[in-house]
Amino acid sequence: MPAPEPDARAVRRRPKNRRAQIAAVSAAEFAALGYHRVSMEDIAARLGISSTALYRHYPSKYALFAGELLRLGELTVAAVSLPPEAATWPDRRRLGHAIDGIITGTIANRTTVGLARWESRYLESDDKQTVDRHFATAITVIGGLLGKVRPELSDHERRVRAVGLLSTVSCLGDHRITLGAKALTGLLNSACWALVECDLPTLELPPAAPPAVEVPPTLTHEQLLQQAIRLFYEHGYPNVAVEDIANAAGLPSASTVYRYYRGKSDLLNAAFRRAADRMSAVIGPTLAESSGPAEALAKLIDMYVTGAFDEPELIFVYFAEFGHVPDHERATLRVVQRLVVAEWATLLARVRTELTPAEGHILVHAALGLVVDYGRVFGDNERIYPRQWVIRLMEAVLFGRGAH
Repeated sequence: MPAPEPDARAVRRRPKNRRAQIAAVSAAEFAALGYHRVSMEDIAARLGISSTALYRHYPSKYALFAGELLRLGELTVAAVSLPPEAATWPDRRRLGHAIDGIITGTIANRTTVGLARWESRYLESDDKQTVDRHFATAITVIGGLLGKVRPELSDHERRVRAVGLLSTVSCLGDHRITLGAKALTGLLNSACWALVECDLPTLELPPAAPPAVEVPPTLTHEQLLQQAIRLFYEHGYPNVAVEDIANAAGLPSASTVYRYYRGKSDLLNAAFRRAADRMSAVIGPTLAESSGPAEALAKLIDMYVTGAFDEPELIFVYFAEFGHVPDHERATLRVVQRLVVAEWATLLARVRTELTPAEGHILVHAALGLVVDYGRVFGDNERIYPRQWVIRLMEAVLFGRGAH
């Protein structure tokens, strides 16, 4: 063929699916970095187009963000919806169809499912109500199917288990541990059925919570850290200013904060280090005091749940705000997180020898995330999900069906 003319221009054709391509790339960016750390310029750069071209398809970053969360909500409802022929199916098959739908949809959207858990609080009011309604509908449907399989369960126990099913599967968005689709589907399916079939302890009303320990006013650095954690939990890290933290701690100005911390990011890093240290520090002593891996893992579960109930704001911030930890600190914290999960997974492998290392790690992530999701959905209402129930549900996810 003849060589092209030197002055000939390469013709760049616009992809027919440009809008879908933009939506997919932006969703992946939001999931990796969080909504506030992504700009339209970042998305355009990833696509290799100009910002002007991007704005021709979407009016704003928020439109892309809300669109993905609305899509995930609709997908969740569709996943648990039964086909017309399901009317003649046995109850267990109907519930199994919904569980399979959740797993299949989550695996297909693994890179973005975390958005619905951690970033939906940044939606505008109307959009957030729509997304919340989608997930509430899914929980109601799953709870109804659960009730047919186990009619002896109370309404709120069905709801607790339904939230547990969604949480166990959606944990895939929190890590990148690889496992073949068939093995992953089987693992998550088994964990979900363990949540369905386990028996929870019969409880009276939960005991009154112990009075909060007051921080002495002289410990200003601790006051600042506690108020920062509370504000990050209530409003999200990007929406909290140093002035807000100073006011909450009763300090006269933001400049006073800098006597104790270098800035807002330093406070977030301190919160992460506190949570990570508490999770890692108990592993060694627990192993030394236990007669075997099953007892050690049961003790770690109990301590983790107790800590999550005692400091729900800290544990939520630990899961939800990792993307805002300063880059130079994130690598160190990531190592600590992985070591904690690895220690739990090693104990689990000694209890359940049939599990591969990857399967053990996935189950540990699911069990740890379960506690946070209960707090995210139910708040601090221990009348709905007592800590003894959460302990038992974590054990079901880790130890499997038939475990006691």
